[in-house]
Amino acid sequence: MAYRLPPLGSLRAFEAAARHLSFKHAAEELHVTPAAISQQIKGLEDYLGVRLFVRLTRALAITPQGEAMLPGIRAGFDCLAEAVGSTCSAEAGGLNVMAPPSFATRWLVPRLPDFAAAYPDIRLRLSSSSDSVDRRGKGRHVDGDAPDPRVADSELAIRYGTGHYPGFVVERLLAPDWVPVCSPRLANGERPLHSPPDLARHVLIHDETIDGEGRQPGWREWLTAAGVSGVDSERGPRFNNAVLAVEAALDGQGVALALRPLVEADLAAGRLILPFDLAVPSPFAYFLVMRRAVANRAPVAAFRDWLLRQTSVGVASNAPAADGV
Repeated sequence: MAYRLPPLGSLRAFEAAARHLSFKHAAEELHVTPAAISQQIKGLEDYLGVRLFVRLTRALAITPQGEAMLPGIRAGFDCLAEAVGSTCSAEAGGLNVMAPPSFATRWLVPRLPDFAAAYPDIRLRLSSSSDSVDRRGKGRHVDGDAPDPRVADSELAIRYGTGHYPGFVVERLLAPDWVPVCSPRLANGERPLHSPPDLARHVLIHDETIDGEGRQPGWREWLTAAGVSGVDSERGPRFNNAVLAVEAALDGQGVALALRPLVEADLAAGRLILPFDLAVPSPFAYFLVMRRAVANRAPVAAFRDWLLRQTSVGVASNAPAADGV
């Protein structure tokens, strides 16, 4: 059967532009110029005889005709990706996973030897990207800066965010809380930490992995929950990467407010301590995100099942501490 279709490149340009609502971001993803994206879209519109986008002064809006066509185009690309990926990965035994840098470094990588021992035939390729964090508290296809949870070249993506990723298979892995941590020598030094008001004499370390007011709890929220006043919650160094904030705490530079999964190994080893038994919940969680077309592939299912076992162990081990929250 012969298929009468427009050029594949124009359909790729349309899908990317519709997802980002931006020719510029679509061009960056496809490694072409915005002018090339515009030309591809114009050619597709001429082929179809309808407008797919409305070019506004500083924005791009998709038309009803474009909205109607988009789900089918995405489903088609998912099928193509699955057909190509299953052929390549089935022979190579490969699996591509994307995760936030902090989660990959401090939680996932130390556990990978266990996965390798359980599944020696699966060759795992792990990449990290800050785009795996919902920095604006939004999922895919929301605004020009909102990343797609299905990162290019990865069958699976671990995301820290809201979990609202329409059109994808989404499973919650961890719902972490924020806890104060510091080095033992700091807590027991010249200015010991006996109670939360003692924080007034220490440096407060801020993790600003997610920007935007109210997107994640900070020291102000923790101090309010502790019923503490008279401590300046805004002072102290700020880091846009959780790994940097934790490293500063490990170095004894101050007290950091950190996501518990990222410091659990350091707490178990005694490199960090919890000076106070109080935590504040995160409005976000870690999610496993995948395209429906790849969800049943053997390597994907194996990694998913292994990851869920790992997170269930972590939740169980943290259960007693959670009682004090």
